[in-house]
Amino acid sequence: MKRIIHVDNSVFFRKQVRLFLEAAGFAVEGFGSAQEARMAINGGLADMIIMGLAFSDSEGEEFLARTVESFAGPIIVVSSSIDARKAGKLISLGARATINKSASWKSDLEPYLYALKLKLGR
Repeated sequence: MKRIIHVDNSVFFRKQVRLFLEAAGFAVEGFGSAQEARMAINGGLADMIIMGLAFSDSEGEEFLARTVESFAGPIIVVSSSIDARKAGKLISLGARATINKSASWKSDLEPYLYALKLKLGR
């Protein structure tokens, strides 16, 4: 089973994402802080990271840049503060995709989940 780490400061959104991803057949670990997530990511068991941009203990772009240095899999940013300029910057930092949380995030996320399921390995 593919494993996804989800990092977002909103307990409510983490629960929504967990239910969606588990229904799609993924194992999910959710974290509310960048520091907690960093420890799990460094453990090397994740196949994908889905992250927001607002954390109490780190700037979102800084967390993304540091994560890209130690994680080779896809990183998807899901946030309500994404516009075209911000999306371009996040992609240049190493995000595979950016998705607006206030839009149809589930259907926007599905192609990346499908690609992850098709990926051979673990």
